[in-house]
Amino acid sequence: MRCPVTVLKEGQLEKRSDNLFQLWRRKVCVLTTDSLNIYDDAHKRSKGKELKLQSIKKLDCVERTGKFVYFTIVTTDDKEMDFRCPADDSCWNAVITMALIDFQNRRAMRDLRTLQGGDVGDVGDAAKAEGPIPEPKKD
Repeated sequence: MRCPVTVLKEGQLEKRSDNLFQLWRRKVCVLTTDSLNIYDDAHKRSKGKELKLQSIKKLDCVERTGKFVYFTIVTTDDKEMDFRCPADDSCWNAVITMALIDFQNRRAMRDLRTLQGGDVGDVGDAAKAEGPIPEPKKD
């Protein structure tokens, strides 16, 4: 069963360009349960970049200055994307981190189901199926 894609956060971030001057460019970002979508304009008319959560290794280098919160997204192929947001909207890094953890948990459960060849209940169900824990032997 596939989880529906839900928008977790939408708003503006600034992304550092990859060119020689490394200028900060304002982007409209939409974080969903599966990806971070990055657009050049507020109306999302431009073709956006979709950064799938499965391609993100980690969110790193969170730093708060007086005016901005800076963070880096590291992809599975070790590319780094630098972002910043105003300090008063600093929850972007936390929301992305939580979305990444949730995605990794869902993937781990899916992989476990695949390995076990069926549906996996919660840990309590598995313990009930195995029966009581035997008492240790007394010498």
